[in-house]
Amino acid sequence: MLVTRNMKDVQILRVFFLGVMAIIGILSLQTYWVVNTWNNNEEEFNERVHSALYRVAQSIAKMGDISLPARNLIKQRSANYYIVNTETEIDPVALEFYLQKELERQQLRIDFEYAVFDCSNGQMVYGDYCAYDKQDNLPSAQERNLPSDQEFTYYFGVRFPNRSNFLFGKMQIALTMTGILFVTVLFFAYSLWVIFRQKRFSEMQKDFINNMTHEFKTPLSTIQIAADVFLKHAEVQKDQRLFQYAGIIKEQNTRLNQQVERVLDIARFEKDNFDLRQEWVDLQDLILTVTSSVRLRVQERGGTLKLNLAEDLEPIWADRFHLTNLLHSLLDNAIKYSKDAPHIELDLHPSGTSSVQLKIQDQGIGIAKEYQTKVFEKFYRIPTGNVHNVKGFGLGLYYVQRICFAHGWKIRLQSESDQGTCVSILIPRSHPKNTLVYEGAPAVR
Repeated sequence: MLVTRNMKDVQILRVFFLGVMAIIGILSLQTYWVVNTWNNNEEEFNERVHSALYRVAQSIAKMGDISLPARNLIKQRSANYYIVNTETEIDPVALEFYLQKELERQQLRIDFEYAVFDCSNGQMVYGDYCAYDKQDNLPSAQERNLPSDQEFTYYFGVRFPNRSNFLFGKMQIALTMTGILFVTVLFFAYSLWVIFRQKRFSEMQKDFINNMTHEFKTPLSTIQIAADVFLKHAEVQKDQRLFQYAGIIKEQNTRLNQQVERVLDIARFEKDNFDLRQEWVDLQDLILTVTSSVRLRVQERGGTLKLNLAEDLEPIWADRFHLTNLLHSLLDNAIKYSKDAPHIELDLHPSGTSSVQLKIQDQGIGIAKEYQTKVFEKFYRIPTGNVHNVKGFGLGLYYVQRICFAHGWKIRLQSESDQGTCVSILIPRSHPKNTLVYEGAPAVR
């Protein structure tokens, strides 16, 4: 049991580790993509600005009928500040016109401020702020004191104060995807926290159920012994009332003991600590033995139990004890979920050359389609409002399904409301592999 639990812990840790590695990889790729997108946008912005300023310088040089310097025409002093050496006097009005024109040509719809500097002392003689939305209440460039550059004689400077916002605006898709990824990472972390918490609660629940059922075994055994003593006592046998009560005690104790054993078996299933004691079983004889006791219950309610058993079937490889419990569970459901008198039909016939099919059909209340995918779940019971005329713990079909899984059998459920239910089990005659394939129910968790 300890080894199995450790294996499950290792599996959960493996999922956690792989998930963390996947998230780290995705975050790394996302970071690389965002940084690379920013660098590309920044490079593209600089290229467009250089292209626009070069055309502005050409236009100014053409106006003055001069040649531009061959070197150091445009210098970038900071991320958003550029200076252009024209070596000619600059008309501020023409400069603003050409700047707006060329930046618009480069699709740089962004605010900018420019300044023209005095060639003798390097002081700014004129400047202005040009907003793309043409607002007039923005401060002028003279108030901003753009830095000069003593290396040049005739030059102007251009600054883009909203350069970062402009670049971020072009990264909306990347930033949106980053936000979605961040939310996904948070959801994954929350899911892991929920998984570990539920795992701890599940282990506590299983330990409690196992301890509780084991504690029940001792008093149940004591009650069984006491009931047998009462039933065998001569004075009790003479008193019909006492004898009847002693029989009820033994019967109910046996029923409770069967429920405890079923819970223990299910706990063994879930811990992967369940071993089948398989042998060759004559299924026809086993069905006759089981139905001999069930038939009395059916007849007491005025019903019928019909058997259609093929002859000369070969024995099957199964665990006799759990196969007996499986038959009792299915027949017990067929009786309990009948409206009035139960009418049950049990068929056993060959299916192909390598399997036999066991079918148990009733004419009871049936199961609605929306519940058929859930009836194999542990502790699940079909909701009936405030009506609780059928007692049980919701373990019957779950136990049946787990027994079929352990044997490698296929189980199928077909049902309609008010039309009855049919459960069919396909049993191989040879030694089957432990694989579960069944229809009408969710996969084993």
